[in-house]
Amino acid sequence: MKMLVSHESPLELLEDSLKYNDYQYCLVHLMEEDEEYKDWFLNVRKRFGADVLLDNSIFELGESFDPAKYAYWLEEIKPNFYIVPDVLENARETMDKWTEWELMHQPADTNALRIGVVQGKDWNDLVECYEFMSSEADYIAISFDYSYYQHTGIGGNKLERWCTGRQRFIQQLIDEGKWNWNKPHHLLGCSLAKEFRYYVDKDITNIRSCDTSNPVVAALHGLQYNSDQGLTTKPSTMLCDLINADVNDDVRELTTYNTTMFKKILHRDPEPKLWSMDGCDAVGAAV
Repeated sequence: MKMLVSHESPLELLEDSLKYNDYQYCLVHLMEEDEEYKDWFLNVRKRFGADVLLDNSIFELGESFDPAKYAYWLEEIKPNFYIVPDVLENARETMDKWTEWELMHQPADTNALRIGVVQGKDWNDLVECYEFMSSEADYIAISFDYSYYQHTGIGGNKLERWCTGRQRFIQQLIDEGKWNWNKPHHLLGCSLAKEFRYYVDKDITNIRSCDTSNPVVAALHGLQYNSDQGLTTKPSTMLCDLINADVNDDVRELTTYNTTMFKKILHRDPEPKLWSMDGCDAVGAAV
């Protein structure tokens, strides 16, 4: 079973994203900041039949979006999946947030699948939260940037340690018999795109989806993926800060190339050709 992918995209690439995304990824705080973004996500399911995942914007805001407002947008957007409010690196407060959400905020008439994010600062915290979400959530999410990975990951820089840290965390859950093979899993974000090939090669088939703006943000910075690992570095800009970015033909072409290369890392699609703007010279197929 292939891993489904979504790359958050600026306004000028939202329609293009229907071609390179398996589903649409909505950052809820942008629903109140940009009319064009709001119109897109209020209508994308009806107009195009696209699946939608609604995110509580904790990565962008530093804390989960206001739960009452989040419940409102959940009812308005009617996503297929949504991330229940959580607390960065705090297992106990994340589990309490889950319970609070269920008792006080969760709309009674939603049939969207609930994604529970694993949070914690160390192995014991993360496992406790994982086991809670394994029991309560419809879908389990594991983030790319826990500080824990900086102690357990292997590599000469934080990007490598984030990359290998999540791999090692998931592998340890499997090795110790804690991994729930009966629940789908989602991988939140990435440091290095090459990370995801590990899960495909290991045949961890219930990692059903991932999201990352990495190939799109790279294109907006003029950075080109290669076929083996994407990039060895990562632009620090958040996609939400590029939501109104101007997109010329070069960026559009590079976005198509990078997102196709990302799927190639997942052993999905053939390697594309990147054509120069005069339409004559292939310039990137074997970088």
